[in-house]
Amino acid sequence: QCVAAFAVSAVASQWERTGKPFNPLLGETYELIRDDLGFRLLSEQVSHHPPISAFYAEGLNNDFVFHGSIYPKLKFWGKSVEAEPKGTMTLELLEHNEAYTWTNPTCCVHNIIVGKLWIEQYGNVEITNHKTGEKCVLSFKPCGLFGKELHKVEGYIQDKSKKKLCALYGKWTECLYSVDPATFEAYKKNDKKNTEEKKSSKQVGNTEESDEMPLPDSESVYVIPGSVLLWKITPRPPNSAQMYNFTSFAMALNELDKEMESVIPKTDCRLRPDIRAMENGEIDLASEEKKRLEEKQRTARKNRSKSEEDWKTR
Repeated sequence: QCVAAFAVSAVASQWERTGKPFNPLLGETYELIRDDLGFRLLSEQVSHHPPISAFYAEGLNNDFVFHGSIYPKLKFWGKSVEAEPKGTMTLELLEHNEAYTWTNPTCCVHNIIVGKLWIEQYGNVEITNHKTGEKCVLSFKPCGLFGKELHKVEGYIQDKSKKKLCALYGKWTECLYSVDPATFEAYKKNDKKNTEEKKSSKQVGNTEESDEMPLPDSESVYVIPGSVLLWKITPRPPNSAQMYNFTSFAMALNELDKEMESVIPKTDCRLRPDIRAMENGEIDLASEEKKRLEEKQRTARKNRSKSEEDWKTR
């Protein structure tokens, strides 16, 4: 249950984050040591085409190892762009000698040409406990016609003989609850009956798919009696919208102090001139530098292909 909540909470940061980020350059690295939170992390851009970032994190108390790759396969559908994740996440809980793996849901950004950009995530996420054979299968619902299913996620944890041990439900933008499977199924049945009664009382005319971002239901997640809260999102800081819809954690990641400069490698993204210029509010300079760095990367790639020299990750 905790691992499933962790997997869902990790995609929650995508909500409303539609700004186009700086693309990591090949060989770019990032290091983070947080004594206060008890972990350290290292990541590196290991491929330019396709763009793949690899990361490795470990608990400072030798309690966990978390590693994987961020490898989105992009598809353009005219009005929207879909990113299907090809990278696998692996979480090892050392005290329990357990390893879990999963792949994130598909992410889609709507209205890339005109209108307000909005994000939805959908598809199945299967988390496997390789020690016990238990699985958690979560379904991230596509938003549907009237936004009724927007952000919904639900599924079951089952043992290796596929017996349902517990049901999970909630929204990836808000919270995740756990409940007994029988209680969950009884609720679903009842809910379906109510929805059908409502539908038959008002005939639905318009079935054209809307591009507008549907507004989520007012009562956000109905808590089924007997449920246990596994995870609840931390509200974003008040200035989040001006800061690319970042969380407080993400806002602090670019900070560069004098002591760090002497220990981080030259490849660290906090040293990128375009990122520094943007941090200092020099937008035009940031834009020029970004262009220059990306051209430089293309040239280096051409030269490598001529000499048939392979790029080696560090």
